[in-house]
Amino acid sequence: MTAERELMLTEDQKEALQEIANIGMGQAGSTIAQVLGEFVQLSIPRILIVPPEEVPTALAWTIGEATVSTVRQAFHSGMRGEALVIFGQHRCNDLADLMGYEHDLDHAAEIELLLDVSNILVGACLGGIAEQLQLSIGFSAPSLMADAVPLEQLLQGKPVPWTTALLVEVNFRLEKRCFACHLVILMPEEEIRSLTVAVDRFLESL
Repeated sequence: MTAERELMLTEDQKEALQEIANIGMGQAGSTIAQVLGEFVQLSIPRILIVPPEEVPTALAWTIGEATVSTVRQAFHSGMRGEALVIFGQHRCNDLADLMGYEHDLDHAAEIELLLDVSNILVGACLGGIAEQLQLSIGFSAPSLMADAVPLEQLLQGKPVPWTTALLVEVNFRLEKRCFACHLVILMPEEEIRSLTVAVDRFLESL
C-alpha cells in the first residue's frame, strides 16, 4: 500500500471531519460577525489530501483571484500544522471601516489588520475543531507569508516539512461588504494519522 493510500480517509471519517470543521468554521464566522457587526456567509468545508505544491491549484477554482496576500499561523499540541488565511487583492477597504479605522490605511496598518483578522479566524475555527475532538491546541503568532503575489506562486520556494497534506478549506464572505477570505488548514501526514484516531473516537462517542 502506498503512503498516499494509507493516508486516505474513509468516507465516514471524511464526513465526520467535514461536520466537525463545519461547526468550527461556524464558530469562527460567529466570532467575526460579532466583532464586525455584519452577517458572515460561509461555504461548506472542502477536504482534500494533496501534496503541498498542489494546494494553489486545488484552491484556484474557488478563490477566483489572480493576486493574493496570505497570513500563516502555526498550531501545535494535540493538533499540529499550519493555517493559511488567503485574502484577495481588494483586501481591507470595507473591513477597515467596520473595524473603526477613520482614515485610509497605509500599507503597514493594512498588514496589521490582516494579521488581526486572521488571528481571530484561526483561533475560533481551530479552537472549535480541537474542542469537539477533545484535543489541546496552542498557536504561534500570525505572520505575513505573501503580500500581493500571484496565487500559483503562493507556496513556491516556501519550505514545508511534509510530502502529503490534509487540506481543509472554507470561504468567508461578508454579506453586504466587499470582503472575502479563505481559510486553509494544512496538516502533515503523521498528524493526519493522529487526527483520524481522534475522529474515530468522536464517532464512537455518538
